[in-house]
Amino acid sequence: MMVAELTFWVSLMLVAHTYLIYPLVLFFAYSLVQVRRDWRYLRFRRDGRCPAQAAAELPPVTLIIAAYNEEARLRDKLANIRALDYPPDRLEVIFVSDGSTDATNAILRAAGDPRIRCIYLDTRGGKSSALNHAVAQAHHEILIFSDAATRFTPNAVQKLARHFSDPRVGAVCGSLDFEASPESRQTEGVYWTYESMLRLMEARLGATLTASGAIYALRRDCYPRLSADTVIEDLVIPMNARRLGYRVLYDPEAVGTDFAASSVAGEFARRVRVATGSFRALGQVLRTPLDPVTAFAFFSHKLLRWILPFLLIAMLVSSGLLWSQPLYRIALLGQLAFYLWAALGFLFRRRMQSVRFGLLGYYLLAIHLAFLVGFVRFLGGRKETAWQRVH
Repeated sequence: MMVAELTFWVSLMLVAHTYLIYPLVLFFAYSLVQVRRDWRYLRFRRDGRCPAQAAAELPPVTLIIAAYNEEARLRDKLANIRALDYPPDRLEVIFVSDGSTDATNAILRAAGDPRIRCIYLDTRGGKSSALNHAVAQAHHEILIFSDAATRFTPNAVQKLARHFSDPRVGAVCGSLDFEASPESRQTEGVYWTYESMLRLMEARLGATLTASGAIYALRRDCYPRLSADTVIEDLVIPMNARRLGYRVLYDPEAVGTDFAASSVAGEFARRVRVATGSFRALGQVLRTPLDPVTAFAFFSHKLLRWILPFLLIAMLVSSGLLWSQPLYRIALLGQLAFYLWAALGFLFRRRMQSVRFGLLGYYLLAIHLAFLVGFVRFLGGRKETAWQRVH
């Protein structure tokens, strides 16, 4: 029984660390940094923020969008590009149609914007392959990556590009907002708000871990040619910038808006794919030299999340084995209550939408089970190169 007790407490502490202890430690450290920053501003009238730049100072950039069968979103994306507040002579746009079979190619050919260049691939090779083609043909040093469904605020490209006046900066990650359905509003919306706060605090400590693939910028020298089976390029690419000795920043003022998955089932499918790619990229990430703060953030915010399904199973089994002891009986009942909450969300989705946080348990369990499924697929050697939009 000592093994069961040790298993329970180690698992519990690791789960508590990633969702409770780490955010509290992060908030405390963030607060200290903010106080220091405010003091510097009051004392020296500077706070380290990157100032706005005049149009003449903004660097030439290449905006890259990989698209597959995006006819429903593409006209809005083209209109969004035309609305960007960036010097036209400093903005190049490259669309890569990755073997599209709908009207995507026709819409791109009719775009009528001299800044836009299009690459039409005959067969679908996946997002990583499409990005490789685009980067190879980009004319500028600063690359900005987006998706066909993502709409930038007019100044988003300016906000991303301004940081590259500092030669130490290799990548800048933007902030992604979501337009949510009634179901996703109380699931992914709540979870993403929590995640965004963690990212903001990590960024203030210089520990930005990953980008959102829908809105980030990169110095061209930091782009590694991606293998065909790379799925989470928004983790691999910033980590490569760190490996090369560059800084990776997060700018919450560079904002893009995307559409959230309309259901937990859709988000589960996306998370399975991300999980498979995460385990595949783990070796590469672990070989990247990280400073102590960033390494702690990666362990707490990423690695523990990836193995959390195994910790939950270990907690459930060990507390079941220790059922005869009152403390572990309470712990087991608490876990069963959580799984009941999740099951009710799954079985009565429509009714639970009207209950505040009614679907949150279902969502949390689904995204963690997705990593278990992703791990099984990783062990089975399953490779998914083609990006599937979730619904």
